[in-house]
Amino acid sequence: MNLPNLITFSRLLGIPFLLYGLYNPTPQARWVCLSIFLVAALTDWLDGYLARKLNQITDLGKFLDPLVDKLLVLAPLLVLVELQTIPAWGVFVILARELAIAGWRVNQTTITGANIWGKLKTVSQIIAISLLIAPLSTAWKTPSLIAFWVSVVLTLISGVIYLIPSRNQNSL
Repeated sequence: MNLPNLITFSRLLGIPFLLYGLYNPTPQARWVCLSIFLVAALTDWLDGYLARKLNQITDLGKFLDPLVDKLLVLAPLLVLVELQTIPAWGVFVILARELAIAGWRVNQTTITGANIWGKLKTVSQIIAISLLIAPLSTAWKTPSLIAFWVSVVLTLISGVIYLIPSRNQNSL
């Protein structure tokens, strides 16, 4: 296993701590959760950068990276549903898109990288989750929910755009 794949795998180690901390209602625990989440999000960029720079792009990395990304996003969102911070149907939309794209990718001979819409989706999800888990004042409740809904919309848009080229190629 090369360095970029080890970094990708290391993001998984933060998820249990993140989940445990989200159930602790103290501001200190929430700040720790936010830190864990943001470090994991930054390592997502780091592993991709290193894989390209060191010419260590592997099929394992192409498979593992998006899987870990999905777990890192969906795990805190599911806890936030359980804590009644966000509605379940919004998370269901994100989950359905991710499963649809993952299922579609299984049948592809090559795995393509994220386009600009996929990157916008990821950034919007990171911002929304960060706002939702940070122990901010109640004045931030509405902006946090708006960020969540923006991420849901961008998740749908990126999913549709990701699948459009495949429909055009399949009809040829």
